[in-house]
Amino acid sequence: MQRAMLWCKCAAMHDPVRPVLKQPAVIGWEAKRRRVDLTIERAFNGAELLRRMRGWVTVDVQDLIALIERYGKLKVLDGRDLVVESADRAAMKALVAEMLRAFGDEVWLEEIPKTLLE
Repeated sequence: MQRAMLWCKCAAMHDPVRPVLKQPAVIGWEAKRRRVDLTIERAFNGAELLRRMRGWVTVDVQDLIALIERYGKLKVLDGRDLVVESADRAAMKALVAEMLRAFGDEVWLEEIPKTLLE
């Protein structure tokens, strides 16, 4: 398995940014006739987190998600960092080449060395 950090160009400042999850979403209920104190904390999955970047980065995130899912998957690692996972190095290289063709220098991957994963 190969993992890489996903970097995008910021739409406002044009510098490299990557989505990270600062805290989980808190979901609750409102009842019409009673008080409901129940809440659920749930982190976004990889695609949900990247979708939240729509408008903040220079690429169409839906197109980016579709491209990534052809070669691997998006995952939130350790409840914080958005990474791209692929089955092997060949799939990661193919994804990088396809991203360069489709998005130019607007999006890129930074490989996470195996030593950091262990």
